[in-house]
Amino acid sequence: MDNAKFQWDSCHSVKSWAGHSLVISVTSKYSQGGMDVGTSDFDSGQNQQGEQELATKMLQIQSKRFYLDVKQNRRGRFIKVAEIGADGRRSQIFLALSTAADFRDHLSSFSDFYASLGPPNPESMPEDGKLKSEMMIKENRRYYLDLKENSRGRFLRCAQVSQTITRGGPRSQIAIPAQGMIEFRDALTDLLDEFGTDDGGFKGELPEGRHMRVENKNFYFDIGQNNRGIYMRISEVLQVKSNFRTAITVPEKSWARFRDIFADYCDKMKDGSTSGATSGDKASSSGTDIGPGPK
Repeated sequence: MDNAKFQWDSCHSVKSWAGHSLVISVTSKYSQGGMDVGTSDFDSGQNQQGEQELATKMLQIQSKRFYLDVKQNRRGRFIKVAEIGADGRRSQIFLALSTAADFRDHLSSFSDFYASLGPPNPESMPEDGKLKSEMMIKENRRYYLDLKENSRGRFLRCAQVSQTITRGGPRSQIAIPAQGMIEFRDALTDLLDEFGTDDGGFKGELPEGRHMRVENKNFYFDIGQNNRGIYMRISEVLQVKSNFRTAITVPEKSWARFRDIFADYCDKMKDGSTSGATSGDKASSSGTDIGPGPK
């Protein structure tokens, strides 16, 4: 196997002259056919207006090229990792800066494990080809890391899966030849040293969840945070055999407006209520239990 080669355009004088052509060339490669486009909370989709590329690194590992792009859009900073194979096929994954730091640490662990392995032996190869596996979780995304072996050699597969409330989202993945894991880790480390590992956002302690029961329904109010900011997820669970659940997510910046609209409806209903309606409210409220949500 060929040794991995590493190239990095870090010279400002070069960037000032050739930076635009590099960015345009990389962007055009991403937009060509054959790209295995992975979805992500970071990805701005077809509309990339307002997206800024802060730094780019390129790795040549055997017959593959890897582009590590630090990008910034209205949702924050992230790293896009794009793989371009010898056949021109392209795939990509997205990493929050903190996730990229975890990935870097896993690369060190996988590299140490790989160095301890003997030469490939087809007779002792695992049935699924997996030699070592790890998983990373970042909010609604899961990353599956598998050091695998097949007839072509050993490689690290990193698969990104976006999760939704009801079902798993699409999967995208890259495969790094095992001999290039150290070079990949070093390139990632250089970017993290420059841009840090902080995803930004709220630094204090988030309020604990709340729970409210009304007749045969349970309502859960949970505060969370992702790269877009802080949000409240309101879940309604109907206590029937199917235990049906539905939920809405309200961004923090909309809480006050959400509250005002809700309060306005409460006032209007109160103004138009009669004594009978008031007693009905009291009767229904007797079946309501409000307390902290489950931990």
